[in-house]
Amino acid sequence: MSAHNGISASELQNVAWQKSRRSNSQGACVELARLADGSIAMRNSRFPGGPALVYTQAEIDALILGAKDGDFDNLLG
Repeated sequence: MSAHNGISASELQNVAWQKSRRSNSQGACVELARLADGSIAMRNSRFPGGPALVYTQAEIDALILGAKDGDFDNLLG
């Protein structure tokens, strides 16, 4: 199976979904999982069987490093 954007997250078998320790107790969080081909899937924890977005390692690196650098601080509530 080839993972693609919009794939049902429930179709991604044998993956370990991970969320931030900062996620709230109501389950409103984003979860990520490394896929067998090295790409990273992202899903909404409130809809675990819903669609997943699939990113390359380089795309995830840019997101995480940008967040660490404060690039998205204007989006904080």
